[in-house]
Amino acid sequence: MTARVGALLIHGLGGTQHDFGLMHRQLKRCGIETYSLTLPGHGTTPDALSSVRAEDWLAAVTAKYREVIDQHEVVHVIGISMGSLLAATLCALERHEKGRLIMLSPPIYIDGWSTPWWRAARHLAYRLPLLRTKMKIEESEPFSIKNSRLRNIMKTKFARGSHFHYRWVPLAGIRELDRLRRKVIRSLPRLACATLVVHAREDDLTSLRSADFIARTAPDARVVVLENSYHMICVDNDREQVVSSVLDFLDAAAQEIDAAVGVHP
Repeated sequence: MTARVGALLIHGLGGTQHDFGLMHRQLKRCGIETYSLTLPGHGTTPDALSSVRAEDWLAAVTAKYREVIDQHEVVHVIGISMGSLLAATLCALERHEKGRLIMLSPPIYIDGWSTPWWRAARHLAYRLPLLRTKMKIEESEPFSIKNSRLRNIMKTKFARGSHFHYRWVPLAGIRELDRLRRKVIRSLPRLACATLVVHAREDDLTSLRSADFIARTAPDARVVVLENSYHMICVDNDREQVVSSVLDFLDAAAQEIDAAVGVHP
């Protein structure tokens, strides 16, 4: 009997499930039931992030994970950008062993080539409560997308006020992202599941240093490096390679499970 397989997908800071492009659809075509959630502070207006803490995000994904894990023999946890940090922290805290972890563009370090002036100054700004809530960190070109056509589409959507992604986030949201980064760095050695990291060489938000760190620190991690994308890899030039890398990784997991229970093709 084939195991019932699910996947929990966790979006990034200021994002939605649109961050994953066609990932949900491709997983479903392979017989994997997908689940998602809207993180606290998302799906309304950027101001809603001002009072949200990393613990709120983690509590939300933990609740969703526990709901999903009881319905399936196998559950994979997939996160993109900040969602990948939440996914890793979740898997470490829950001692996740019933599936695999996939980290897409994980920002262990915020050191990409297009990170603006606030990168170095943000820790001082965090000490000023009013500035944390009032200061806006704007999305600007290249919008973490290398493909010029897709970048123009994103620019048009922002101009129309589309809700697929916040146009800006308060500095308070970046502060909580930094707190989450520190949690992940401490959590990675405790991972009990195999991990796949998919990271673009030209990621504008976080360099390959992040992927290298995970490869060295997590007990069982492998890395796929993309050569023609920026940070939003599920919608950029290498999106098909992202999907194929994820499916290959999960297919290997399925074969291991079938072998363990004596199922033959």
